[in-house]
Amino acid sequence: MLLSLPLSMLNRVGKQTEQALKKLGLEKVEDLLFYFPFRYEDYSQRKLIKDIQAGDNISLKGVIEMIQNKRSLKQKKRLTEAIISDNTGLIKAIWFNQSFITQNLKVGDEISLAGKVAESYGQLSLISPQYEKISHLDNINTQGLVPVYHLNSGLSQKQLRFLIAQVLDAREQLTEWLPAAIIKNLNLMELQQAIKELHFPSSWDNIQKARLRLGFSELFVRQLRSQLIKFQLKSRTAHIIEFQELLTKSFVKSLPFQLTKGQKQAAWEIIQDIGKNKPMSRLLEGDVGSGKTVVAAMALLNVAANKKQATLMAPTEILAWQHYQNIIKLLEKFNLKIGLLSANKIEANFSLNKNKQKAKEEILTQAEIIIGTHALIQNYQIKDLALSIVDEQHRFGVKQRQKLQQSGGELTPHFLSMTATPIPRSLALSIYGDLDLSLIKEMPAGRKAVISKIISEEKRAEAYQFLRQEIQKGGQAFVICPLIDESDKLGVRSATAEFKRLKNETFSDFQIGLIHGRLKSQEKEKAMQEFAEGKTQILIATAVVEVGVDVPNANLMLIEGAERFGLSQLHQFRGRIGRGQAQAYCLLLTSQDEKSADAAQRLQALTKYHDGLSIAQMDLKLRGAGDLYGLAQSGFPELKIASLFDYELIKKAKEEAEKIINQSPDLKLFPLLQAKIITEEKNEAHLE
Repeated sequence: MLLSLPLSMLNRVGKQTEQALKKLGLEKVEDLLFYFPFRYEDYSQRKLIKDIQAGDNISLKGVIEMIQNKRSLKQKKRLTEAIISDNTGLIKAIWFNQSFITQNLKVGDEISLAGKVAESYGQLSLISPQYEKISHLDNINTQGLVPVYHLNSGLSQKQLRFLIAQVLDAREQLTEWLPAAIIKNLNLMELQQAIKELHFPSSWDNIQKARLRLGFSELFVRQLRSQLIKFQLKSRTAHIIEFQELLTKSFVKSLPFQLTKGQKQAAWEIIQDIGKNKPMSRLLEGDVGSGKTVVAAMALLNVAANKKQATLMAPTEILAWQHYQNIIKLLEKFNLKIGLLSANKIEANFSLNKNKQKAKEEILTQAEIIIGTHALIQNYQIKDLALSIVDEQHRFGVKQRQKLQQSGGELTPHFLSMTATPIPRSLALSIYGDLDLSLIKEMPAGRKAVISKIISEEKRAEAYQFLRQEIQKGGQAFVICPLIDESDKLGVRSATAEFKRLKNETFSDFQIGLIHGRLKSQEKEKAMQEFAEGKTQILIATAVVEVGVDVPNANLMLIEGAERFGLSQLHQFRGRIGRGQAQAYCLLLTSQDEKSADAAQRLQALTKYHDGLSIAQMDLKLRGAGDLYGLAQSGFPELKIASLFDYELIKKAKEEAEKIINQSPDLKLFPLLQAKIITEEKNEAHLE
């Protein structure tokens, strides 16, 4: 079986299953091999029926003595009941709304069952257990350590395990790309064995060894790519930006607030770096609202005063537009030419030609500071580019940093990335090994912590009344919804439906705005501008406001279906409020049927912790090291296996990558590593 074989060619993959697999990003055999479980059910304890007790998580073998479908009188559900026997006793198995089971299982069938034992009126039973006939695929669903995967509505755990069992032998075609010396020195499991042990483990110990191997691989590849950039930068030259001390002091005095110690330290580190003839490569990290933009403005001012050009790039057009407004305001007394260049917007604080193409050229040649999306480095040549600043580092990968090196002609621009994602120092040095790190730890003086409260559905009316009172005092509110449009299946509130309901019923006396990802750029901009100017009191929004939106007067946030968002994402939302003087409140509305302990813990953590690093660590603890597929939304690097807080593994990956680069900076001595890096670059997701 080829690694490139489409999954549609596998046994039992019809059109519906193929579409469900595609939604998970699984299209070929190799994708399936690298789709790892996030936890395991432990059915390693085979038990006899006579030894079973209530609460046990067990696996047993038996024969079906009786099986039938019936209707529950109390709950009006369809039940499938079976009586299972072994030589020591009988036990009942019950399934809900799965009448098809009587087509699969018959009296006399020898089966394997696994699940939790419940007790009702003194009788033991297995509720909705996993089941399979004894002859079927070595009991991959009901025996030993059974993998559990992330799924969507079109797939079952059983289906996915069956498909992975089909393709498992294809792992033998995988090339072992890690150098043998590293595998030996660190006592790592071979790649092919690690793949097998993660999907169908022989022991807990081997699961840990497989995770160690694949986690190290992820960190090592990222570190290797970063170290390659670092080596290349050593041979390049940058513009020397001389420190404009008097001008910088004048800027600091013009601010309506005092800089924090962290802001001063970060600004000085950046100013020193851009004063050298080697390209700066620095990561500026500060929690949401810590004042990174002011630090960036100081660097931009110094570049402009040296008669050079600088860019500030953001991941979205909304954020680029907001940066444009903020930078003009921060630097208004210095008479600088500042331009905005994005797919749908060309604007400047100086006169532009009405012809779109000529206006672009005027910004590229005349503006001292150019603000836009990441398309700036992909689509335009800026002749005197001396500094590129990127907001939200996680949207700007290694490949883009390499492209930046070529964007300034003979001289390489200095590079500063900013992120609100709380990355521990050791992790930052590994994931972004080519970047030096500046931290802003404090929040601006006088900033009050946002009070976060969990609100149940029954108390919705009280929450609305509280919002009304606070808005009447002069506040403004965000209402965040998980979806743009309504979905019958998910049963959660959508932005468009809430906009109509709140506008026409609950808050008909207030001005209400709507913003979501499907609106045109001009519509988003208008909604944000009206909210920022106080023309609307309530803004209904989706996750489009997660990053960067800054409205100092907004002090209220109500998050619908809060349990549906990740903890770090909730923290990003919350960072949009509490930037002014008024006390800010974040109300976390949970749906009535949401009873999961994990969701409750996650929301409780948000009410307890206020700093991003504590939030990130709690998020990881609650989700588990394997539950990392959705982390792009919260700003973390997308790692499938590696733990973001495994400092020891991070350190080892960094050390081994440095050894390789020292031996062979172009990787020619390591052709398999070279091929792996090329593959990684091809697979890297597009930014725009």
